[in-house]
Amino acid sequence: MDQSDAFRALRCTATGEELAADPTRTGPSEAGAPVDPVYDVDVVDWDHAFLAGARSVWDFADLLPFESGVSAAEGGTPLVDAPALADELGVDSLFVKDEGRNPTGTVLDRGLSLAVTAAVDAGADLVAHASAGNSGQSGAAYAGRASLRSYAFVPSRAPFPNKAMTNVHGGDMRVAGGRYPDAVEALQTQLKSDWFTLQEFDNPVRHEGYKTIAYELVGEGCVPDAVFVPASTGEVVYGLVKGFRELDELGLVDDLPRVVAAQPTGCAPIAAAFDSGREVEAWNQPDTIVGELEIPDPKGGDLVVDAVDATGGRVVTVDDDATLGSAVAAAQTTAVDVGSAGGAAAAAADALADEFDEDATLVVVNTEAGVKTADILRSHLMGQGI
Repeated sequence: MDQSDAFRALRCTATGEELAADPTRTGPSEAGAPVDPVYDVDVVDWDHAFLAGARSVWDFADLLPFESGVSAAEGGTPLVDAPALADELGVDSLFVKDEGRNPTGTVLDRGLSLAVTAAVDAGADLVAHASAGNSGQSGAAYAGRASLRSYAFVPSRAPFPNKAMTNVHGGDMRVAGGRYPDAVEALQTQLKSDWFTLQEFDNPVRHEGYKTIAYELVGEGCVPDAVFVPASTGEVVYGLVKGFRELDELGLVDDLPRVVAAQPTGCAPIAAAFDSGREVEAWNQPDTIVGELEIPDPKGGDLVVDAVDATGGRVVTVDDDATLGSAVAAAQTTAVDVGSAGGAAAAAADALADEFDEDATLVVVNTEAGVKTADILRSHLMGQGI
C-alpha cells in the first residue's frame, strides 16, 4: 500500500519522540505508551466543499497513513435529526450520527479497515485481537475481504450476533469464559502462531479511522456545541478529538466542540481518572450490562482524559437503566436502530442538558446497530411491563 504524502512519523504519546513513518509497526513505544501517526497538514489542500463531497473513510486518505486500503464503503454514515429528543433536552437541535449503518453495524469498521490495511501492507497471513464483540465481527469481515486468516478472542458475555457473524465472515472465534480481560489473556496465552495484531493502540493506525467522524460532521455543516461518545477502549473518543484538532489546524473550524465521553457507573476507570486528576487505574469489579463498555483497563484511557479536557469536555458516568432507557427512547422517536452503547452517549446528553443554552446543537454518536443488543433492549422493556 502506498503511504499518503502527509504522513510524516509516528509519535510517542508519552514523550513526544518521533519514530519512522512505518504504519506496519506494532506495539507501544520504548516508554510503554501508544504511538500516534502525525501529518504535515501544510501539504493537505482541503476546504469545506471537499469535506461536503466526501462519502467514505478513504475519501479522507490525505490525512490517513495510506492512500487507499481494504474497504467495504465504511463511513459516510447519516446525521439524523432528532427533534423530539432536542425538545426533551431543551436545546435547539440534536442529531444522531448513526454509525450502525457501517458494513458490520459498528463504528469500529472505520478503524478495522485501517488496521487490516496495515496487515496487508506488512505481508501478514494471520491477524488477531481480543474483542468485546463488535470489533471481532468487524475484524473478521475486513480480514476476509483481504483474504487473510483471522482470530477473534471474545468473552462469553459477548452478544450472540457478534459471535455468530464473526464465523459467518470467515473468522475463527474463540470464546473465553468471563469478561473482556479474560479474552485478552486467552489471546496472549492460547494463540501460538505468529500474528499481526489488530488490537486498539497496539495497532497504531486503527484509531485513525475515527477521525473521519469529525470530518464528516463538519462536511455536513455541523460544528456542534458538544459531541457525546461512549468511551469503551478510548479509541473512538481519541480519534474523534484528533480529527477536530486537525480540522482546526487546517482552518476549517473556529473552535473545537466539547467532546463528552460516557462510561457506565459500573465500569468507569476513565471517569474516575478525569475527576481525580490521576492516571487511569484498572477498575477492580466491572459490572455493566453494556458489554462493549465493560473495559476495565482501557488502553486509551489516559489519552481520552487529555483529549476531552483539551476540548473543554469531560467524562461522565451513566447507570445502565438510563443507558437502556435512552437507547429505547432514541429508537422510538428517531427510527434509528440505537444500540446499548449508543444509549450511553444519549444518556450522557440527557444528564448534561441543563449545561447548554436553548440554542445549542448537540450530536450523539450511536456506535452500534441496536440489533446487536436487541435482547438487552427488549429485556429492559419487559422490566417495565412492556
